[in-house]
Amino acid sequence: MTGAASAVPRPAFRGLIGWAGTTDHKRIGILTGSTALAFFAAGGALAMVIRAQLSEPDAHVVSQDVYDQVFTMHGSTMIYLVVIPLALALGVYMVPLQVGAANIAAPRLVLAGYWLYVSGGIGMYLGFTTTHGAAKAGWYSFYPLSGARATPGPGMDFWIVGVMLALAGATLMAGAILATILRLRAPGMTLLRMPVFTWAMTATTVMTVVSFPVALLGFALLEIDRQTGGGVYDRIGGPIAYQNLFWFFAHPAVYEMFFPFLGAAAEVLAVFAGRRWFGYRAFVPSVMAFAGLSTLVWGHHMFSTGRNTNEFFALTSTAIVIVAGIEYFGAIGTLWLGKIRLTVPMLFAIGFFLQFLVGGLSGVVVASPTLDYHLTDSYFIVGHFHYTLFAGSMFGLFAALYYWFPKMTGRFLSERLGRWQFWVMAAGTNLTFFPMLVLGYEGMPRRIASYPDNPGWQALNVVSSAGAALVAVSMALFAAAVLAAWRRPSAAGPDPWGGHTLEWATSSPPPLLNFAALPPIRSYAPLLDLREAGGAGPRAGSQPALPAAGRASR
Repeated sequence: MTGAASAVPRPAFRGLIGWAGTTDHKRIGILTGSTALAFFAAGGALAMVIRAQLSEPDAHVVSQDVYDQVFTMHGSTMIYLVVIPLALALGVYMVPLQVGAANIAAPRLVLAGYWLYVSGGIGMYLGFTTTHGAAKAGWYSFYPLSGARATPGPGMDFWIVGVMLALAGATLMAGAILATILRLRAPGMTLLRMPVFTWAMTATTVMTVVSFPVALLGFALLEIDRQTGGGVYDRIGGPIAYQNLFWFFAHPAVYEMFFPFLGAAAEVLAVFAGRRWFGYRAFVPSVMAFAGLSTLVWGHHMFSTGRNTNEFFALTSTAIVIVAGIEYFGAIGTLWLGKIRLTVPMLFAIGFFLQFLVGGLSGVVVASPTLDYHLTDSYFIVGHFHYTLFAGSMFGLFAALYYWFPKMTGRFLSERLGRWQFWVMAAGTNLTFFPMLVLGYEGMPRRIASYPDNPGWQALNVVSSAGAALVAVSMALFAAAVLAAWRRPSAAGPDPWGGHTLEWATSSPPPLLNFAALPPIRSYAPLLDLREAGGAGPRAGSQPALPAAGRASR
């Protein structure tokens, strides 16, 4: 493979200027992830306002207008500014290391993507400074609720432009990750020798470059509609046209916010079970089929509109269970008879698979039009969505952070604080979101600032709010673990866990060009191959003495 010269980063400047203009994929990944975690704190604060408002019937913590802004910005923050960027940040940092590349493809475009994302996030929050306040039509901003007549003022315009910038940045990042996978793999790394995480990122980036431009078109038409006084969507199908464009983006986006964390959790399971990922050759086509099916199921969000072919979308939505089952079968097979080490990354990985199962099974429920008629626009949908993206993806994120933090920094995160975080977070997550499933089944609508004093509704909402407080405590424990890693560092060598993939064949943190040498690549677990062949793996504190690989070819 040739033409990789543009992928080699320049020597880094020092200080903030060096970070702001870096072309090193590792720094860009850290910048993106750190920024997303900062937005996560802001979105979490908004969530606590929501839970305070709903802790009792007819509460007056905030007004209806402010509540609409808060729940819109909470959802928008978590989707556009937190989970999608965190998923891509892992890919930006880890994919070049896993495929043996010196840097990511088109690093300047990746850096531009990061700054577009930051600009978009700032723009979305600037809505709070306007006279009419921030956007208030939900993270989906359905037309005509997001039109100029229903939602006047520049806050909605800030939101639309901000989301477009964030999605454009994500598209640039995803395209560069995909180009790295296709063009910059090390000699010997065929497609069927790529690690599980890299395959998960392949599916993620393919869906991103296919579906995100559709969202950009939909939001651009919405902004034109607002600026021209209306009529744009009315001439092309009205609210249904908007929903078709939006959900064609948004349903694949759910899996774009899931696959990278599935891949990370799978890597963790394999390493801490001491086994290869079970059923690798079934996993690869299943995850790609999963990606393909994700673009065929958007209409199940529109069952109650009566404007689509419910039978088709019910069939394709239910078919996802088959490919998802292959991944769960792989997880069970990997753990079976393994020499399991219950480290903090392993706890979070197991928690990911167990809790995402609740989100997946509740998704099967709403894939049935008959059941969806009862549950649509209820708190059941809120609970289902949060079981996939918080109880699922965020547990996968923390599995990845505790697993790869030593590689990124050369330091361990505290095992003691990590275990406390896991158990508090698991308790808080289920106390927060399981009552929402019950509330939705009992008829509580979503997007309401107050509710009648129905029997049982207040008690379930109080439990949910208490759970949210526990989740906040768990985030404080993670912050304490990061602070402790800086103040009282515990040094990690190149391969502290006994990893299977190439990122563990270099120092921690990796040097500018990632590798001084590479081992032979004969499978998707090249370092495990070395161990099984009796070769010497990387030793703590030293650069591993491994056979050289031609860097020029990358």
